[in-house]
Amino acid sequence: MAATSSLKSVELRLPATTEQLARLDIGTVVYLTGRVYTAREGVYKRAVEDGVGLPAAPEQLGFANFHCSPAATLNRDGSATVGAVTATASFRFAKWLDGWFKLSRCNVILGKGGMTGEIYRRHFVPNGAVYLTTVGYGTGALLGRGIKRVAGTYWVEELGLAQAIWVLEVENFGPFLVDGDLAGNSLFERENAKIAPNIEKLYAGTKPAILRRYGESDDKTDEVI
Repeated sequence: MAATSSLKSVELRLPATTEQLARLDIGTVVYLTGRVYTAREGVYKRAVEDGVGLPAAPEQLGFANFHCSPAATLNRDGSATVGAVTATASFRFAKWLDGWFKLSRCNVILGKGGMTGEIYRRHFVPNGAVYLTTVGYGTGALLGRGIKRVAGTYWVEELGLAQAIWVLEVENFGPFLVDGDLAGNSLFERENAKIAPNIEKLYAGTKPAILRRYGESDDKTDEVI
């Protein structure tokens, strides 16, 4: 009987130290406990491109930033509730990363889909940061189970509920996969290198799609990052 392998799983307590992050290999499953805050395009543009800066000190926000939209509610008593969090694709944030790392001092970035190894080496490695990706679609409610409370909200009036900053206290929050480690290695690039040479054979004989989005290609190699 062939031996089976299991994924390495780690509970990472936030804020994370460099020593903790150094033990995270690409492909490791990670669960987070501590403080995480949401910040997506609206926040990055306002803070970095528009020069507004952050609405609070990094020590208040935390040092783990999630690229996501929360299913969030502001209650009449002034409290806030977040029931689920849906990750958004992180490649769109690359142009702001240098300024973002200087402002936020984040060493953990979470999102969907990852970035290229080149971006990890250029922006993440000099800042001692790792990238964690969600494990697939439809995990928003699952991740929501790990949210214990909303510790603060910022820029709700300026950016709206989806784009605002939501500071979350989380416990056993995950699962996430390490896509970019402290050395700048990329899990997706490594695995795509194994898949890409045979992608044409995989789709050989299939018919083109009848319905498609504008600009969509029938060349399946275009789908490989």
